[in-house]
Amino acid sequence: MDKDAILNGLENAIVNGKKAEAINFAKDALSAGIKPLDAIDAGLIKGMMIVGEKYAAHTIFLPQVLLAADSMYGALDILLPHIPREAAAKRIDMVIGVVEGDVHDIGKNIVKTMFTAAGFNVHDVGRDVPAEDFVEASKANNAQLVAMSTLMTPTMDSMKATVDALVEEGIRSQLKIIIGGAPTSQEFADEIGADMHAINAQEGVAKAKEAL
Repeated sequence: MDKDAILNGLENAIVNGKKAEAINFAKDALSAGIKPLDAIDAGLIKGMMIVGEKYAAHTIFLPQVLLAADSMYGALDILLPHIPREAAAKRIDMVIGVVEGDVHDIGKNIVKTMFTAAGFNVHDVGRDVPAEDFVEASKANNAQLVAMSTLMTPTMDSMKATVDALVEEGIRSQLKIIIGGAPTSQEFADEIGADMHAINAQEGVAKAKEAL
């Protein structure tokens, strides 16, 4: 197969949630001499962007998104080890998690998938995460971005506590902070000292890339 056929195959495998096909096309890409980053950018990311658009338009639903994400991770397992070290070093490290008091993580997982597809090194600290864990993960991974979410109004205070903890630790100025979740807004982000708010995963990726 030629390059275009392989890249289209990768894209379609992601859109259709076909993990085995995604893995096979990732192997084909390497065999054909396609650069791993090209396969990721022109295959996997294109596919995930289509999935994100369909999800936002309510033409597909969470199960299909999760299948697409699983397919993408399968292909990434093949491609990432072959990325040249210099290129890998340029990937942005970020920490993502659901703040303390909230255990709803479906939205966080979708955002994680989109950031991974966009080339970020995503360090997922999970759900119900105390402020100090965000701080420690940010320091341990030299993060340039922290992403926080919550779906509940009472736990919005945990977002402020996390921002405050990053300030107290002296690392706030080294990173950008983005928040999301149903009760949040840009006004709330401004109020607690975060940089950005996003209403969905695609907007989050776009805003983070612009900021960084």
